[in-house]
Amino acid sequence: MWSRSSALVLGAMITFTAISRVEAADPARFGIGRAATPAEIAAWDIDVRADGRGLPPGRGSVSAGAKLYAEACAACHGEKGEGKPADQLVGGFGTLATTKPVRTVGSYWPYATTLFDFIRRAMPFNAPQSLSDDEVYALSAYLLYLNGIVREDAVLDAESLPKVAMPNRNGFTTPDPRPDVH
Repeated sequence: MWSRSSALVLGAMITFTAISRVEAADPARFGIGRAATPAEIAAWDIDVRADGRGLPPGRGSVSAGAKLYAEACAACHGEKGEGKPADQLVGGFGTLATTKPVRTVGSYWPYATTLFDFIRRAMPFNAPQSLSDDEVYALSAYLLYLNGIVREDAVLDAESLPKVAMPNRNGFTTPDPRPDVH
């Protein structure tokens, strides 16, 4: 037997579903908003995947990254990426299996493209998405150099960055069985 409260809950669910379908079918009902243009969608579609898909044109060297890091990053991440007040970016090798793992770009991250993606989206903290693509490539090169992953004369771009072999590239379950967002 259905209780009265069960019947009320079922009725509310049916009503909510019906209203939701009507509102979803008629976005102009409220007279606000508009569909995003392809250019607006492209401006938000800046993700970079592990295999490098989504990397923009551009290039950056370790030496250019060192200069930019000193200007835009060192105040938060330390002169050489040692951290304080923000996260440590360098070191931590051999600590992941300990009780106090140090998760840095060099010790933890499995893909160099993740570094590019994160810097591009979120750094510097006070002005995210303000760096040019060349600056992001340069910072990526410098941080990878500080972690001993690329040489001092390295220049990274959309072709070379996905080929950088990170120390922890095999430390995660791959391939990820979950589908990407469609």
